[in-house]
Amino acid sequence: MLIPQPTSYVSHPGAWTLTAGTAVEAPAEIAALLRELLTPATGLPLPDGPGGLVFTVDPAADLGAEGYTLTVDGSGARATAATLAGLRWAVQTLRQLLPVAAYAAQPGPGTAWTLPYAEITDRPRYPWRGIMIDVARWHQPLPWLHTVVDLLAIHRMNTLHLHLTDDQGWRFESHRHPRLTSVGAWRSASPAGHERDKQTDGAPHGGFYTQDELRGLVAYAARRGVTVVPEIDLPGHTVAVVAAYPELGNFPEARHETATRWGIHDRVLNCDDATVQVMRDVLDELVAVFPGELIHLGGDEVPPKEWVEGESGRARMAELGLTDPEDLLGWWINQLADHLRGHGRRVVVWDELVGRGVPADALIMAWRGVDRVTAALHDGHDVIATPSSHVYLDYNESMAEGEPPSIGSGPTPLSTVYGYDPEPADDPRNGHRVLGVQGNLWTEYLPNPTRAEYNLLPRLCAVAEVGWGTAGELAEFRQRLAGALARFDAMGVTYRPLD
Repeated sequence: MLIPQPTSYVSHPGAWTLTAGTAVEAPAEIAALLRELLTPATGLPLPDGPGGLVFTVDPAADLGAEGYTLTVDGSGARATAATLAGLRWAVQTLRQLLPVAAYAAQPGPGTAWTLPYAEITDRPRYPWRGIMIDVARWHQPLPWLHTVVDLLAIHRMNTLHLHLTDDQGWRFESHRHPRLTSVGAWRSASPAGHERDKQTDGAPHGGFYTQDELRGLVAYAARRGVTVVPEIDLPGHTVAVVAAYPELGNFPEARHETATRWGIHDRVLNCDDATVQVMRDVLDELVAVFPGELIHLGGDEVPPKEWVEGESGRARMAELGLTDPEDLLGWWINQLADHLRGHGRRVVVWDELVGRGVPADALIMAWRGVDRVTAALHDGHDVIATPSSHVYLDYNESMAEGEPPSIGSGPTPLSTVYGYDPEPADDPRNGHRVLGVQGNLWTEYLPNPTRAEYNLLPRLCAVAEVGWGTAGELAEFRQRLAGALARFDAMGVTYRPLD
């Protein structure tokens, strides 16, 4: 019932049982993780010492950056990896081998904590296996983001992409520009029902995450082998920014408020040096919170209308000798990519930046179709495959009567997600530049964790197995999903039942 399916799994007759006398021989970080994950449900103290659970780092092991071996036999469970990252995944696999009660928040009566005898050798196909959570459309509770990290780690996924800002809300605390949250984190109403109904609910909504809260999330994720990649979406999707600071927009004299409807808005940041500097200030704060190499700058769905009509955009085009206003998008991203390079960081952008002259080391998230993966590769970029046709999890799994409202034309059934191959068949020579796959969960119609989990699960499991590289027959995968659903029940999370 393991998900993702390991690269190699050989079962043997018999089982070994963890008891109150079971001890742990492992690097301190791994021993702490074992206790953090197993002790609450099992009640076992798992002290340091000889006694059954042995986890070893062997730099000479030919297992890659995240691979591991795990053997369970009569003497206990032994794992080896070349890195701590590999040992963390061995911990997660060991936990999946235990009874599903291992995922409960507290001990239950009468469970024998048995592990079946097995020999496992395992390593992922892709270094990026992620999920994007949009917390800008609806401010999601911080504890739920910790739950999302747990779901990722359980399935050996290593990246949480947080979409922190959009037209409808700015969720990252800025000490240097506090109106971004005092004004931009709040809206007066939200769409009621479907966007096409043109109705609002009249209920204010808002919230943001403090820098310390996000540092705590980053640390929690790091202990589990998950990197949090933040996204500040610009220069479009910035209605909330301009509501907070009208001088950053192209028409500051106009009436500005945080957006109360979904969709694409014409309002974009102007091209003044002072506006670029404000965004540099924000990024300086962001990199102090998020230590990972990658910072996502968005760059999607940027209408050039205001740049054509406004003085700032026209002046910048004249200065740069541009004839296509959409080339200002590349100029904007380059200003901030250069700044982030000074911090030792690398930018991620959506695929609208393909062909717009962004740095060669910019990582492209290809979302507008599988052909955009090929386009990004041909433009010389590394790519994360996240096409809306296959891995947009905000699209409902079914359009049957009784399903909740959703964005997109849908549906995106489990079979579509599981059957996706991120490497384009028409460009095999550049397949090595596809760094991974990511499922995206935009939340226009997912206002709370219960609704979000319904769309996320169990399709997250399919994304995980595609990213690990062991996807096979759908029918066999669905059989293993029964174990995943039982784990979700033990955790108390919501999921869409299998059809």
